[in-house]
Amino acid sequence: MSVPVIEPETPPLRVDDTGAIRVGASRVLLELVVHAFEDGATPEAIVQRYPTVTLPEVYAAISYYLRHREQVGRYLATREKIAREVRDKINSSQGDLSDVRSRLLARSPR
Repeated sequence: MSVPVIEPETPPLRVDDTGAIRVGASRVLLELVVHAFEDGATPEAIVQRYPTVTLPEVYAAISYYLRHREQVGRYLATREKIAREVRDKINSSQGDLSDVRSRLLARSPR
């Protein structure tokens, strides 16, 4: 009786040029999969939401997250900080946009 060989696998996660972690060969971000999972989505529902990832990739990404919560948590916190900084930069460069809608409505023919 032969014993089956079980080979270790690397999680299907890759870091892109911007430092974002993506799942498989897709452009789906790890944080999207993690947040959907934390919100109660099943891996099958996540694949329906992001059809460019496969079911095995989503399961593997979730498994990696569950085994490395602390590291993934730090990554997610860093990503949120970067997103907040980008939003703040955009908001500060745009100035006050509160009256844009009223100005556009005033210019449009009725």
